[in-house]
Amino acid sequence: MKIGVDYYPEQWDSKMWSRDAEMMAKSGVKTVRIGSRAWTWLEPAEGKFDVMWLDQVISEFAKYNMEIVLCVPTDCPPMWLTERYPDTMRTDTDGRRPVSGAIAKHCINAPMYREHARQLAEVLSRRYGAHPSVTAWQVDHDTEVYQCCCGACVNKFRVWLMDKYESMDGISNALGRNLYGGRYTDISQLRPPALLPEELRDPSLELEYRRFASESVVELVRDITMTIKKNAPKAKVTTDTSLGKNSPDIYKLYALLDFASFDNYPVTSLYEDGEAVGSNAFYLDMMRGIKGNNFWVMEQIGGATTKKGHMQPAPKPGMIKGYAFQALAHGADNILHYRWRTPLSGTDMFRHGLIGHSNQPTQRFIEFTDLCREAQKLNVIDTTELVSDIAIVYSPDSERALRTQLQSKGFSYMAQLKAFHKAFSGYGANVDIVPPTADLSKYKIVAAPSLYIYEKKASENLYRYVVSGGTLIMTNRSGVKDQNNNCIMEPLPTVYKELIGAEVREYDPIGTGERSVKDYAGNIYPCYQWCDILTLTTAKAYAVYNDDFYNGSPAVTMNRYCSGVAYYVGTVCDEEFYETLAGNVMMQTGIPKLKGLPEGIEVTTRTNGLDEYIFFFNNSGRKVSMPLPKEMYSLFDSKNKENLELEPFGMDIVRK
Repeated sequence: MKIGVDYYPEQWDSKMWSRDAEMMAKSGVKTVRIGSRAWTWLEPAEGKFDVMWLDQVISEFAKYNMEIVLCVPTDCPPMWLTERYPDTMRTDTDGRRPVSGAIAKHCINAPMYREHARQLAEVLSRRYGAHPSVTAWQVDHDTEVYQCCCGACVNKFRVWLMDKYESMDGISNALGRNLYGGRYTDISQLRPPALLPEELRDPSLELEYRRFASESVVELVRDITMTIKKNAPKAKVTTDTSLGKNSPDIYKLYALLDFASFDNYPVTSLYEDGEAVGSNAFYLDMMRGIKGNNFWVMEQIGGATTKKGHMQPAPKPGMIKGYAFQALAHGADNILHYRWRTPLSGTDMFRHGLIGHSNQPTQRFIEFTDLCREAQKLNVIDTTELVSDIAIVYSPDSERALRTQLQSKGFSYMAQLKAFHKAFSGYGANVDIVPPTADLSKYKIVAAPSLYIYEKKASENLYRYVVSGGTLIMTNRSGVKDQNNNCIMEPLPTVYKELIGAEVREYDPIGTGERSVKDYAGNIYPCYQWCDILTLTTAKAYAVYNDDFYNGSPAVTMNRYCSGVAYYVGTVCDEEFYETLAGNVMMQTGIPKLKGLPEGIEVTTRTNGLDEYIFFFNNSGRKVSMPLPKEMYSLFDSKNKENLELEPFGMDIVRK
């Protein structure tokens, strides 16, 4: 485990660099990320590069054997570029462009932007590609998908559609353009959805533009990566993501990169009861599932940050250290805190770092040094990984389609994934979050909620998994749309009917209303948002509705299919239902459960194939005492323990 920081030397007097490097070394910093927003400093005028300052910065860190993550800051083009070539700025629907100097408001498809971005990568990789201190490269920063309406994007989108569907009729048929005179007859009629009146922004076109924009991001990252690897074939290259609603397809984005990287900003607010907080464990597991391997954190919370224009609550005592260990527990191998120093000016001046405006050590800085010291005890963890018996399938296309066309008030694709994740992890199980086409053969349980968009390879993958003896859980709004986001003219869940052994004869989008279901054991649970009313073919009812006109109709089913089992949850229930279902399915598949974990305790296990190390993280604002299943050796305290005493946001790691 390595602990590091994000550093912005260009924002500070050069006389501070050596002092900061020495202070980092004394604190235990192992990795430093630099250059993230420094394009203007690296190329102050077109074609005139200045890297002498960067040479000095790298040499300062090299004195202390610190590793460097060098960024190619293509997300922050200099003002001379956007002013000399205004076409490099993103265009709104009315043809306006933002003021030059705005961060990440450029158009990634603009030819002049692409050319200058490649030149920047060329210069940096030639100079530092073989530098022993530069151990990794970051391309761009937190890339997003957006709707730019400039000529370059419009023309490229038209070509992209024609390449995909070959003719105007092919595009019209695929996108279902048979209503209201919407059939395409000329290429000039193909426009990004944002340029169309709202009533003409059909879901199929929205999804296709999303795919196009995502592929444009992937193309940019690939071009810069290939430029780096041309000059430094052994370079390790990544980009970072915050997994926000505008993120590109994460599986395609990282396909050609060496490892995945995350910007990790857990919430710092306690709930009203003063005891619990939300958990970023879901997103950490999602990052690990991108490449099926451990990942890095390029930005880890280091102080109070800002959101929607105002400052968020400061991290509580224990959070700086605890959330870093939480990331480690879920597969992070290198964790870099944002940021070493809090800036004195600019839009980020209240996005606090480890050292505040006072230039004096803060509580969070002291906590950070404690983290670095404790991390040095964990070398035994370096060769470990998480091995999971349970996976949750995440479909970028289904998420985007369900965001575009809301199903009922309160209905959320991601909330369903999180509900299953919380239920399984609440029993101490490792959980992978994987793409629809991942190899599922190693998992005993797979949950695939709301596979709204039909993907042939994904469907075949799920059938193959169950046929081979796997246990699958599917949910409402599965198989609704074809790959072009048009409804399939079959009884729901269409392609999955045979697998789940039931059909949806009717549905009720109840939104914020409340109904209830009764399971086979007589337990009653509230349900919300959506109710599939099912007709059984080969399945058995696991739970039935307990009210309304569909009282007694199946709500949750279980079907034995070939050597496996498929469950179908036709509604959205409360936490208790998912906990009970997860516990039952884990028992049936032989997956061990940790029962009676105190509220807020998160458990994960990493292994090197010989030894297993169990991480107990107290993600709450209260001290927790709990017994261990047996006496175990603590890596932190270097002694055997029968009980754990965890302070708020505290962690202990024991050898099983």
